[in-house]
Amino acid sequence: MSAVTMEKGKKELCFNNKRSCGLWLTLVGAVLLASLAFGGRFLINPVIFLAGYYISFYIANINKKVRTKLSQGPASKFQIRMIFISIAFLFFMMFCIAGPYIPSMNWRMIWLGVNLATGLHFSGFYFVHGKSMLAIGAVCTVLSVCGYIFADHTTAFLLADAAAKLIFGIYLLVFGKPTKAYIRSNA
Repeated sequence: MSAVTMEKGKKELCFNNKRSCGLWLTLVGAVLLASLAFGGRFLINPVIFLAGYYISFYIANINKKVRTKLSQGPASKFQIRMIFISIAFLFFMMFCIAGPYIPSMNWRMIWLGVNLATGLHFSGFYFVHGKSMLAIGAVCTVLSVCGYIFADHTTAFLLADAAAKLIFGIYLLVFGKPTKAYIRSNA
């Protein structure tokens, strides 16, 4: 299935890499759960999280054998551009939301800020993977906001966030099929 086709002022997007996204979310969810299990005063153990995150990133996004096996077609230049924009947005939002709490080492606010930024950045991945990204983005955003509101239960909301990523990831990995969406085009 072609990644993008043009027709009567509309751009057709084909979401061909849902299974790759599913593997990535599954791995990140598992890493979050392990990091929470050994979090201690950090809530989420940063050493376990960062090591697991980078290993998972390599497995799901860089390893060509895995990407080829899971991909069901190419991504368009527009979709690749949206990946980079969404990742840049993620880092900008982490800096703005979680960054102010780094000097005081307020781990609760740091991790909730990271999770809120992550939930918000999923919206840009709609253009890469489809509606499922809006759903997981909404779930992760709501869980982060609840973690801010209900301070005594922060760990429960962080666990729920990790479980949501794991569940969405497994669903996309197992059941992800290419779909299409149409967006307006200036051409």
